[in-house]
Amino acid sequence: MTPITRTLKLDRGPFAKPSYSVEVKLETKTGDEVYYLSSPKHIRGLIGLMDMQAVLGGAASHFGGPSAFAEINSALFGYVFSKVEKGKSWCDKFNLVNDAGHCENGIYALKSLYGFADLNLQALKTFRSLDSRLTGHGEHHLFPEGVQLSNGPLGSAVAQAQGLAVADKFLNNDRITVLTISDGACMEGEAKEAFASIPGLALQGKQNPFLMIISDNNTKLSGRIDQDAFSMKPTFESLTSLGWKVVTIENGHDLKTCLKEIKNALENVNAKQPWALHFKTIKGYGHKSSMASSSGGHGFPLKKADELDLFLEEIFQGEEIPKDYLAWKEELKKFKAEDQNYNYKSKQWSWLNEYKSEKIQVGVSKALIEAKEKGMPIVSVTSDLPGSTGVDGFRKKFPQACIDVGVAESNMISLASGLSKHGLIPVVDTFAQFGVTKGALPITMGNLSMAPVIAFFSHTGFQDAADGASHQALSYFSMMASIPGNKVYALTSSEEAYSAVLQAIEDFKHRMENDEELYSYIFFLGRENFKPKFIAESKTNSKNSNSEFMDSELRSKYNFAETQLVLESAKPKATIVAVGSMLEQAVIASDELLNKGIEVEILNPLCLNSLDLNPIIRSLKKSNRLVTIEDHQVTAGFGYYLAGLISERDPSLVKKLDVLGVKGEFGQSAYLAQQLYDKHEFGFKSLVKILS
Repeated sequence: MTPITRTLKLDRGPFAKPSYSVEVKLETKTGDEVYYLSSPKHIRGLIGLMDMQAVLGGAASHFGGPSAFAEINSALFGYVFSKVEKGKSWCDKFNLVNDAGHCENGIYALKSLYGFADLNLQALKTFRSLDSRLTGHGEHHLFPEGVQLSNGPLGSAVAQAQGLAVADKFLNNDRITVLTISDGACMEGEAKEAFASIPGLALQGKQNPFLMIISDNNTKLSGRIDQDAFSMKPTFESLTSLGWKVVTIENGHDLKTCLKEIKNALENVNAKQPWALHFKTIKGYGHKSSMASSSGGHGFPLKKADELDLFLEEIFQGEEIPKDYLAWKEELKKFKAEDQNYNYKSKQWSWLNEYKSEKIQVGVSKALIEAKEKGMPIVSVTSDLPGSTGVDGFRKKFPQACIDVGVAESNMISLASGLSKHGLIPVVDTFAQFGVTKGALPITMGNLSMAPVIAFFSHTGFQDAADGASHQALSYFSMMASIPGNKVYALTSSEEAYSAVLQAIEDFKHRMENDEELYSYIFFLGRENFKPKFIAESKTNSKNSNSEFMDSELRSKYNFAETQLVLESAKPKATIVAVGSMLEQAVIASDELLNKGIEVEILNPLCLNSLDLNPIIRSLKKSNRLVTIEDHQVTAGFGYYLAGLISERDPSLVKKLDVLGVKGEFGQSAYLAQQLYDKHEFGFKSLVKILS
């Protein structure tokens, strides 16, 4: 079989020994073999400096996972680079795939010690920033010289790596595929499918040699896996019966042991049976407080650059810290975010004097707790991200009403549907990207079984700025709004979240009790802080104003079946309909437009796929110009959907249409969402520009 010729952009080397190396000798039958491996201490030091740079810029980052992998990756890359024949490249002999996307910064650090793909200290200083190739998780589309397969969502690269091994078999390539993966990723359904198919296809003679390297530290983002979810020991034990040759290494932080076991595996693995090296590691290794933390220091444990002195001293354990690392540390101490231009909230908009911004998640938690206290049979089913989505407060208050299925979003939703079938009110939560991609079929099947759920999918679109394209849900509306039985909401504030979630819970209960049509309520929300509310008084007159949870004024203000008129004008130049997190952008733009003498009306469509059109129609009769803004792809997005509905009602209402959103591109890492809004030209600046 002759493949289509494709340019391989990966840096092929050769590579000299790393700039900060450790000499390791292995005894063999023919004498000692000497390897110069990248120093794990230097890798951890660079991870810490990169993370601090990102944190000061406003982004989240990861330390625990990449720190756990330091010795493993040092041994793996050191062996692979040392075994390349003269005139050949490591790429000719190996596929190196990282599935543990949150550990990619550790690989960036390691590769910089080799000068891989022109990585150096200056490049590391840009980690997770808008202008960097070094995104939060490995992105091939932005850094093909340094990342073979994009990663991020756990478990997503396992089957792709298998595909590389199968392709090599078709093409008669003499190449071994090596996959690194975390224990958390091994909980994902797609990973477990591959765990069966990799040895299965190998036994059929349909793929090349495959080595899987597991970092097992019994730790996920929200805590210890066996305590918060369930033990993974039976899963790892099952690999043997599935057909893997499994080697368990109790100390994954002994560099010589790591090298010895990886060398043995790569020299003995064959096409008939894949190997799995099961390394026991410690998340956050090298930093005492991270190692002791229940999350293993999943994020970066330091908040201030002044804390770097003790951090680096602990990492290097008396070894001399390189001068360039110390210089970077001093730079960070003096660091003032270069992104002041993006700190738009520092402007004294009128509402800042009255309110302190907060996360929408606050309202979600408040609503769930209040409903449970009133006797609602709510059960939280989570998949490792409750601290990010707003359900963590509920889970701490009512632990007996909680289930953690581990890192397994599809299983979370399907399990919840079973609870629903027996009259419970299940709430599920994860990042929007994982909820819509891994949850679409389970939600469909749940609705078909008349077993709906209430879902909280956070970090929509570019609100997950730092993690990059793999985590940025830019098709959430199109993926969820068309599933029958779904009611889709994009929340804008904590007060709105509180009111709308309570109404959804009430409606869920009412429909079940009265055998009425059932709905799954899908709530999307951002990550950053927002104004707690965007309207000062009720703009609607709800007929259904009785509630055992809230006063009628609050329910009227946020009737979850009605479109809110957020800003009213007698003679608006345009009608702006803003979705979710973009409502704040519209409000900011309206302030700037008013300074130019331009008035607009702003509307917030609470239920995106069951729209209350009347307020929008009334506004368009005054303006005849529709502007929509969404943190979503414009293709199959809300803007054109709304325009179509209006056209069906009265085509003459819209003389001019502007649909602002993402125009068929992937995102990337940035410190703040605003940077991405501006780059893709749909933030408040773009609104001001098109209406001025």
